[in-house]
Amino acid sequence: MTQHTDLPSDSLPATVRDFVTAHVAGDDDTASASFTNDVVLVDQGQTLHGREEALAFLRDASSQFEYTVEQTGARRIDATHWTVTLHLEGDFPGGVADLDYRFTLRDDRVAELVIGNHEA
Repeated sequence: MTQHTDLPSDSLPATVRDFVTAHVAGDDDTASASFTNDVVLVDQGQTLHGREEALAFLRDASSQFEYTVEQTGARRIDATHWTVTLHLEGDFPGGVADLDYRFTLRDDRVAELVIGNHEA
C-alpha cells in the first residue's frame, strides 16, 4: 500500500532517520554509514557508485556552500521506498531549494538515494 501523507520523523525507518539527522548536522561520515557498500547516489544527473564515491560527493557538496537544512516532509511509498523533503537556504545559486531525497532500502541500509527537486 502506498502512503502519500506526511509522516513525523520518528515514523521513518531508523536508517533513513539516522541519515537525515547526520546530513542535516553536516556529519557526512555518519550519514554515509547508512549506505550499503554498493550504494547508488544520483544528484542533478550525476550518478555515483559505492560508499566511498557517495561520501566524497557529500563532503564536497557540504563544503562548497554554507546553508541551513530543515526537514519539511516525509512519505512512505512502500516497504522499501521512502521520500524525505528538505528545505535548504544558503549562499548557493538561487539561495533556496526544496529537495526530495528518495531512499531505496535493502537489508536496513540505503541502497539507492536519488536527490531531486521537490515534487509537490
